[in-house]
Amino acid sequence: MVQSIERAMLIIDILISDESKGEWQISELAKKTSLPLGTLHRLLSSLIKYGLVVQMPETKHYKAGDKWMEVGLRQLDKIDFRLVARPVMERLANHVEESIYLNIVSGIDGIVIEKIDSPLKIRIAENLGIRIPLHIGAPNKAILANMKEYEMEQVLNQMNLSPSGIQKIKQHLGDIKRNGYAVSESEKTEDTSAIAAPIIGYNNKILAALSVNVPGFRFTQERVPILIEEVIKAAEEISMKVGKI
Repeated sequence: MVQSIERAMLIIDILISDESKGEWQISELAKKTSLPLGTLHRLLSSLIKYGLVVQMPETKHYKAGDKWMEVGLRQLDKIDFRLVARPVMERLANHVEESIYLNIVSGIDGIVIEKIDSPLKIRIAENLGIRIPLHIGAPNKAILANMKEYEMEQVLNQMNLSPSGIQKIKQHLGDIKRNGYAVSESEKTEDTSAIAAPIIGYNNKILAALSVNVPGFRFTQERVPILIEEVIKAAEEISMKVGKI
């Protein structure tokens, strides 16, 4: 039984090993697995029975079945990444002594779903559930910049922006994606600043943005590089914990 499971997983690993290769011939699988054709046929038949492998009628080639997607999505639905993110956010808040926020997409807005307040008396304080258009503020821009191109286009086209305004934002979003972080100063609230980094999940899908929010007088040239480094590091840690491979 254990040997059959190991062989079955070897087949699956091969079927999903090359994103540019949608289907595999049985001769290719035999070469990769070093399994006799008879054994390979039996294993493939069992995997097909349970939807784990599909044989294409036209070519008789094989590919991974949709059952894996169904199982994966069910597991993802069970993950409340706020629970994963919160310990990282608490550690970051204590380390940089600033307020830390977690934003997700809600339509064409970003929405705050978790926060850790700064331990200092003078701090940025936003309410959970607050909605802000996705083209405003560092966390929202970090999310927007890491969307698929068509998703970004859909969001921007729903906003009351001129063609030149959209083009300017898209150029800015390109810089954000290349840099791996976004910075905003006094965009929503005067004399406040934020630095945000994306939280990326399975299949490079943007899940959220982690941000550190700072009063203007503490947003100094000396601190900014440190804050950028710490926010990126924390966001990457959360990304790994929610399943980025």
